[in-house]
Amino acid sequence: MKVLIVDDEPGMLLAMKRLLSNMEDVELVGSYQSAAEALDFVRDRDVDLAFLDIKIAEDDGLELARSLRSVRADLDIVFTTSHSEFAINAYDVYPLDYMVKPISRIRLTQTIIRAASRRSRSSDEASNLKSNRLTVRGLGGFDVSSKQTGAVKWISKKSMELFAYLLVNRDRSVTKARILEEIFPQMPLKNAEIYLNTAVYQLRKALSLHGVKEMVISAQEQYRLDLEQVEVDFIQFEQAVEELSDINTANEVAAIALEKQFAGQLFEDKSYAWVAAERERLAIMYDSYAKRLTNWLLTMKRYREGAQIARKMVARNEFEEESTLLLLNIYGAMGDQQSLHNYYEHYTQLLLQELGLQPSSRIHQLYEQYQS
Repeated sequence: MKVLIVDDEPGMLLAMKRLLSNMEDVELVGSYQSAAEALDFVRDRDVDLAFLDIKIAEDDGLELARSLRSVRADLDIVFTTSHSEFAINAYDVYPLDYMVKPISRIRLTQTIIRAASRRSRSSDEASNLKSNRLTVRGLGGFDVSSKQTGAVKWISKKSMELFAYLLVNRDRSVTKARILEEIFPQMPLKNAEIYLNTAVYQLRKALSLHGVKEMVISAQEQYRLDLEQVEVDFIQFEQAVEELSDINTANEVAAIALEKQFAGQLFEDKSYAWVAAERERLAIMYDSYAKRLTNWLLTMKRYREGAQIARKMVARNEFEEESTLLLLNIYGAMGDQQSLHNYYEHYTQLLLQELGLQPSSRIHQLYEQYQS
């Protein structure tokens, strides 16, 4: 533990140095007789604990404590003084301890132990908070959980929907008016405001059990989520697609794994009206990426893997021509005449029954090419 002493009495500085020098795991990093020197030191050096005299010559120890805290918020303060009447005033800067001179070895040891215990506890809490991350699955459904606590238990459907809505907006702030319009449509404004306040309270309460209550941020009638402690599958998917500009043998494993991450539509089992645009955007992004990957697999003659992805694409939209061309091309390239014929016939009948159309010339020509 790094310790600093500030006292205008040379005798007190010497006595504290001697007491601290014999204490295990204590490093005296500085001793000063003026507030200015101490403040300059803390600006440039790490300090865990500062012993401050409340009256330092012409300086005010209480003001020094406030200044030190503004530079290093986690600094523990212990006031030392011959004037016990200052004790009450000292507590407005939340000191760790207050000791009246002369200070005994036993009393000082107790304070050091208390400081070490508090720092250890704070470190453990910070570590637990860092490890207690939320995991969100939004592709193909909507599940939110943490390893330590399990699934988030939503208090109401609206609090769950509010969380989903703020997730879609990433960590951007959303105005209260927009939330009311999209999550509480057709509800009288006064009622909607009450419901929103209740939903925010319920959301924070549900998240508090997972140690992430503070991720819901509200200010100036705007709301957002701090996603630092959240892993969101659809956000990770989008980021990975943007980073994977070129598919090659060096990144093929990651490229194939990325395609599998798209397990379905965004919030597939939820009927949120406001999610339609984002759902469509992500679906288009997936289709574009899946076609890119399938074309690469076709080029590498990895037909079965390519066919598996192409079948997934046509199952999502059987009228989409590019996906159909890819699937037929793979069947033809791998010499699977039966699958080629079966799917062409299926596609032809589907077009005729649903749209009253015949396959385009591109699809017909490709089919004929592999039939000859």
